[in-house]
Amino acid sequence: MITKPHHFHIPVMGIGYTIDTPVKVAHLGIDSVISLVDDGLIEKMRAFHSRSNNRQYHPITIKTEDYRAKRITAYLNLLNELVNEKFMHLMQDKLNSGSELDKYIRLLPDSAKIKVLIKTYRQTGFCDQETIENSIKKLLTKGSIDVNIMSKGDTVRYKKAGEKLPIEFNDAHAAVRGFLLSDLENSSLIISSGLNPKLFSYIGTFKEILPDENGVFRKKIIIKVSDYRSALVQGKFLAQRGVWVSEFRLESGLNCGGHAFATKGYLMGPILDEFNNKREELELELRTIYKKALADKGVDLIQEPRPIQFTAQGGVGTAGESEFLREHYGLSSIGWGSPFLLVPEVVSIDKDTLDLVAKAEEGDVYLSDTSPFGIPFYTLKGNTKDKEKLFRIMHNAPGSTCPKRYVALNTEFGEPALCTASKEYQTRKIKSIKAESHTAETEKKLISKVTAKTCVCVGLGTAALLANGLERRVEGETVSICPGPNVVYFSKKSTLEEMVDHIYGRKNLIEDVDRSHVFVNELKLYVDHFETSMNEANETNDEKEKKSLEEFKSNLFSGIKYYQDLFMSLVNLPIGHKEKVLADLNKFKNKITFNISGENKKFA
Repeated sequence: MITKPHHFHIPVMGIGYTIDTPVKVAHLGIDSVISLVDDGLIEKMRAFHSRSNNRQYHPITIKTEDYRAKRITAYLNLLNELVNEKFMHLMQDKLNSGSELDKYIRLLPDSAKIKVLIKTYRQTGFCDQETIENSIKKLLTKGSIDVNIMSKGDTVRYKKAGEKLPIEFNDAHAAVRGFLLSDLENSSLIISSGLNPKLFSYIGTFKEILPDENGVFRKKIIIKVSDYRSALVQGKFLAQRGVWVSEFRLESGLNCGGHAFATKGYLMGPILDEFNNKREELELELRTIYKKALADKGVDLIQEPRPIQFTAQGGVGTAGESEFLREHYGLSSIGWGSPFLLVPEVVSIDKDTLDLVAKAEEGDVYLSDTSPFGIPFYTLKGNTKDKEKLFRIMHNAPGSTCPKRYVALNTEFGEPALCTASKEYQTRKIKSIKAESHTAETEKKLISKVTAKTCVCVGLGTAALLANGLERRVEGETVSICPGPNVVYFSKKSTLEEMVDHIYGRKNLIEDVDRSHVFVNELKLYVDHFETSMNEANETNDEKEKKSLEEFKSNLFSGIKYYQDLFMSLVNLPIGHKEKVLADLNKFKNKITFNISGENKKFA
């Protein structure tokens, strides 16, 4: 089993921000994730990296049969080649200042076996430099090139005549095929946004997801979840189809970037605790189902798959938080996403957007209803894509031209489906609203909800094109960005080494000494979400929603009690840390209680 060099990974960020991150960090042993949403952007990046590295580039156009899957496969193969080449050069380096080998070792956590080995060799003085280099090179491993798909982003594709193509040409299906047929090894397909039965069943038809005779997977499946129940349901569904989940990646429901999948008031700490307590039970149940499914298929499982890994991400900002989560909950890795938006050495981001992120203050990152998926979506104030949207609204031309159709999922007006951010959809929807009987105020609110949607398909990839000086005839100049709220605590451009040193506690990049603990920051987001939902339920007098919010409130109180007990039991915390956390928890408990019994008596 490959031992990971690092205790952290770089999650997917938007469509384009991590589109080529593996080329920049994988040879240094760091795992990262790219998005497979935009095959047009992927093709442009393949052309760019092919030419930049003196490789032949043969275009895969939309006239090519199965072009989406083939573009993805070709790009992943290129990334694999480039990373292997950089790693091979690193293996030929000498251990001296300025070499990539030296950088690889400097980036490692201080407890890494390689660092301990070098220290021991040098203390004994019995080994020469060449012996040390040969010994440590046997321990070097690459970071993995992982990919992410949204299971719900399974847009139907059509022939020119308007006839639907078979389901395997749907966007998510084609992305799965593109990944599984690539040359990547020890890489993972990360699936987010919940269960898609047809897509999950499709994954089970590929032999590439089966383990080898040693129980090792060349292609692994990771499910991104926000609670234990979701992991169990999706894990069982996949296991029944002969698909093993190698890792469950818990992401905070609200303290994350991109789309936010809020739980019913279940907080990160209690959820991690449930995973930790039930990991053996979960694995045993899934393993039993998985083995039976393979036997029913006539597949001989020579060696059972390796144990399931558990990881987490969302809002982590200090070395202490990262280390605590790993040790207390038995996690193998912690995701550090949004802070890396300030590391242009790692992500593809244009200067203006980088400056916007660096200047972001508390409140500048907020949950919006701009996503055409209809899921709350984090947005950074001042982004140019939102400015473009407002300009179009002011000039009575709302909506996007929808050049890519990756979120064309709405069939309200029949087939083919439309994206709710598109000009065609918004024009038709506004016309239908005006044809109905509404007061002027109600009509204005309804239209405002329609025009709130933004073309994130284009906006989230444009920064990568700007950063690399690539042609943007289809995309234009405006940029969307979707960092998590945690990014506001990081306020300056950093190097990869500076950020990794921060992650491992060798440097501090956070100037705000009053930043609350990651658990408290998430709690605040949930309390705000609860209050907003409660006020909306009162306005509409929605009894069903009120009942659901009672459960939400109860779960918040349970989570606060869990945190109070947890921090009371912890020792060796920095001076004043425990007291601050307990004070924050009490503040939010009182806030919930006051709003229920005081301001909103109608809800009580």
